[in-house]
Amino acid sequence: MSVPADPASAIDGDGVVEVRGLTKNFGPVRAVDDLTFTVRPGRVTGFLGPNGAGKTTTLRILLGLVRATAGTATISGRAYHELPEPTRYVGAALEAASFHPGRTARDHLRSLAPQARVGDTRVDEVLELVGLTSAAKRRVGGFSLGMRQRLGLATTLLGDPRVLVLDEPANGLDPEGIAWLRALLRHLASEGRTVLVSSHVLAEVQQTVDDVVIISQGRLAHASTLAELAQLAKPAVVVASPDAEALARLVAEHGWQVRTAHVPGRVELEGVTAQEVGARAFAARLELHELTLHNPGLEQVFLGLTTSVHAGTPTPGGGA
Repeated sequence: MSVPADPASAIDGDGVVEVRGLTKNFGPVRAVDDLTFTVRPGRVTGFLGPNGAGKTTTLRILLGLVRATAGTATISGRAYHELPEPTRYVGAALEAASFHPGRTARDHLRSLAPQARVGDTRVDEVLELVGLTSAAKRRVGGFSLGMRQRLGLATTLLGDPRVLVLDEPANGLDPEGIAWLRALLRHLASEGRTVLVSSHVLAEVQQTVDDVVIISQGRLAHASTLAELAQLAKPAVVVASPDAEALARLVAEHGWQVRTAHVPGRVELEGVTAQEVGARAFAARLELHELTLHNPGLEQVFLGLTTSVHAGTPTPGGGA
């Protein structure tokens, strides 16, 4: 699998996407709320959150389609409209692409080739890259949703962009197509490109991404590597006591690591067993109302992070 070099890749700039203090109001509705995060080249970053979280609005601001109320969203330190040949520097697919149903896949790409300043050779290269060579002369009106997704991706790759911004690219793909997409995105990142992929389902991208940015209600809930997020999915001991001060003293005395302090008198502890906590609490004559092992999966962690923002309590480690 290869993406042939093109002069567009030589455009100056590191490809870093920076969102700083981004806010967008639509009348009384705040769609994006003081959002800050960084997306780095050479990695696949998942931009995650429930439907309506503000992902698409953020990406539209990044691409100069919507004006921010406050803050900035830049690519290589510049606003999208300040980039030289922005449509070649950034390949973006924010929604289901529109295709003339009477055109073939190859003709669709050929109609866009002059804008990207590429020729028929590049058209054939991207058709091969997305697995549509055999369907190149078929009319798009007969394409399945998955084939349309592939053609949309071919369109974003036409100018050999340094930065890729893709909204729900796995939508409509079968399991084989998702595996293909995963390999392609990781390959593109390995070439030093910046790859930002939005999704509302963590399970859909967790085998693809290196980093995650999770938002809810327009606010940042968490930003880290996927490996760091996975640490939150490790088992924890949930302890609750009516004597919050005594519980806090017991935790401090034994040096137990607190993952989360839900409310006073209820904590999640890492690196300790329920048996040890129970024995220490018994010895200290501390009354416990809860002592359970919590073993969340990544999807539960994701839901918990977005719920914490709904409750107005962003998690620690939610920084960029």
